[in-house]
Amino acid sequence: MLTKKHLKSYFTFVVLLYIRNNSSMKAIIILLIFLALTSIQGFSQTKRITSFEALMESLNRGERLRIIIHYSQCSYTQDQKNHELIPDVITGMNIDTYEYFASGAVHNLNAFVVFSQTQLIKNPIGGGFVYNYGKVRINADNTVQVTTKYLNPKRLKVLMNQDFTCKINTGNNEGGINLFKENCNAKK
Repeated sequence: MLTKKHLKSYFTFVVLLYIRNNSSMKAIIILLIFLALTSIQGFSQTKRITSFEALMESLNRGERLRIIIHYSQCSYTQDQKNHELIPDVITGMNIDTYEYFASGAVHNLNAFVVFSQTQLIKNPIGGGFVYNYGKVRINADNTVQVTTKYLNPKRLKVLMNQDFTCKINTGNNEGGINLFKENCNAKK
């Protein structure tokens, strides 16, 4: 597998050959541009997280995590009414701020971790702008509850409320919750 380190070594070798035969200033500029480009996160890879335990290990290590939600692979209710599966709508967000609750911490039977995010967006189902609030609760049994709400930005009145029940995708199931950690080829 070709890693970022291999790419740097190969490119350095090519630049050194170029220096030997051509202007050294051009080669230095090319090398600096390459090193700047390879330090960008686009060269990093991700690794799937397939369980609550692996998620908590990554959170406790301070790793960069993302969640991608495929709502069509979840069951859902809107305004407390059950609905059939929806066409694929996908959400992605970083997991930055979170709270973990051990079993029994808040009279809960199982441990869980919860995180949320709010963004001001153009209303895709009406006019104007709304706050798009999303909350994700991942339980120790690998089930996930996702709540999405549209809120009026002036009065904070709930304009839409959807609740989804999902499972963590292990790579071998149809779970709608895809968890990833960034892997920058760092040795641990």
